[in-house]
Amino acid sequence: MTQNPEESPIHGSVQHLIPETLHKNPAFTQVITVTGPAKTIYIGGQDAVDTQGNIVGKGDLVAQTHQVLRNLRTALAAAGARPEHIIKWNVYLVQGQSLQAGFAAFQQFWGHQPNPPTITGIFVSGLAHPDFLVEMDAIAVIPL
Repeated sequence: MTQNPEESPIHGSVQHLIPETLHKNPAFTQVITVTGPAKTIYIGGQDAVDTQGNIVGKGDLVAQTHQVLRNLRTALAAAGARPEHIIKWNVYLVQGQSLQAGFAAFQQFWGHQPNPPTITGIFVSGLAHPDFLVEMDAIAVIPL
């Protein structure tokens, strides 16, 4: 089993596990454990809206994905976290949208991190507004 712990001086840790009998993919981790003292951040579903509530990128999945990720980065910063602290993503994509195009935009944000988060991708029939094409929520952990 592959293990990549991120430990703090007070024994809190985040461990990325890839059991030998599960598929190893550089884009995501199969299992993540959090042990000891840590700060956990839950970020609610983010949509492609700017600070005034205007929808960004109507009809453009890549533009919407970039806005969603900007919003997630802002939410992380407000809690004192960075993208590398994310251990879990949920990605909701409207049916008919290209998973590959959305993932390519996501990779521009995430890059190739040594310890990727767990990811769940879900196709949905619609989101809170008919112009939304993608929504993401996340869980981040900072070992204390």
